Amino acid sequence: MMYTTQTFKEAYKTKNTIDFSKTQTVMQIIQTVQEKGDQALFDYAKQFDGADITELEIPQSVIKEAYDTLDADLRAALEESRDNITVYQESIKWQQSPAGELYQKIHPLNKVGIYVPGGKASYPSTVLMTAVLANVAGVKETIVVTPPQKTAINQATLAACYICGVTHVYQVGGAQAVAALTYGTETIPRVDKIVGPGNQYVALAKKLVYGDVGIDSIAGPSEIVVVVDETANNEWVAIDLLAQAEHDELARTFLVCDNEEKLAAIEAELLVQKAKQSRITVIEESLKNNHFPILTNGKEENIEVVNLIAGEHVSIQTKDAEDYVDAIQTAGAIFIGEYSPEAIGDYVAGPSHVLPTGGNARFANGLSVNDFLRPNSVLNLKKETFQKMAPAGMLIATEESLQAHHDSLAVRMGDGQ
Repeated sequence: MMYTTQTFKEAYKTKNTIDFSKTQTVMQIIQTVQEKGDQALFDYAKQFDGADITELEIPQSVIKEAYDTLDADLRAALEESRDNITVYQESIKWQQSPAGELYQKIHPLNKVGIYVPGGKASYPSTVLMTAVLANVAGVKETIVVTPPQKTAINQATLAACYICGVTHVYQVGGAQAVAALTYGTETIPRVDKIVGPGNQYVALAKKLVYGDVGIDSIAGPSEIVVVVDETANNEWVAIDLLAQAEHDELARTFLVCDNEEKLAAIEAELLVQKAKQSRITVIEESLKNNHFPILTNGKEENIEVVNLIAGEHVSIQTKDAEDYVDAIQTAGAIFIGEYSPEAIGDYVAGPSHVLPTGGNARFANGLSVNDFLRPNSVLNLKKETFQKMAPAGMLIATEESLQAHHDSLAVRMGDGQ
């Protein structure tokens, strides 16, 4: 089905990031982990993952062996990605402001928990796109949790943990992993913040424990918005869309164009390229239910549609792609031109691939080094500055009927008013 801008606006609804029907189940898991600690984690590993494990922590020797025996080219690729991420994150890291009467001090968090998915696929890139940021921030302990497997944790994931200097790796997944990181168990320490994507149970658990622990975001299905014109390469665009659709059946793809013939040509190419993919079953389900080809009436409508969707990834493959940057106000990340495909951002460019989904780019940003920093204000006023500010504060305190607040200021004015 092809949409116009108007029919898309009428039909489009942002899907809930959270499946609230799972709330009672997740609450029960959280409570059980609080009550039973490690034993609950062992029980859930067997129940949910079919893994009969005897230890929660992966020994450092096993992590080192995974690194040492990993294919040399893959190891080098992971290290190159780490280096690129480090350079970019250092370039955007908050800097301490100069000391004065009013300024900020910036401190890294002490302990961060990183959730690395391990169900339908392995994601060493998620280790890189989270742990490297924590390292650049100066976080003292980085703790990775990833679902246990019937055989062993993915070698590349463990190697990535070694490359990033992760402090501890625990084989625990799902809502129970979030609960363990939030409240601590006999083995797993309580952390200050939990980051990283996961399934619906993980997302809902993060939402429920927020406040007892910090979180990055509530991750939903992945999504991409691709804007094209008559100059776009049909094959490249089609594969870019498939790269998003192959994540899972709920992944959403949007193709935006003001040329009906071009839109139809890319849709046809999508079918050709789809047949070549190994994850074709997942892709077909995603495209069947969550693919939106949108015919607009020009650049202005392109921008309107992009800002309405507020997509996780926005790829602009037009002759005037750079002109879109300032106009797009709601996007997790923007990929400009045909040589900036979303996949390069997933792995090696430098910005984190942990991005807001489900329209959350309206108010949220992608994960960065600064999410692992905690700024606090410092007030160090001189007498003259205080005496200039205090009268206004005294009046406001009186309006709010807070006598002691008024007096705390007045006594320093020296006149007892």
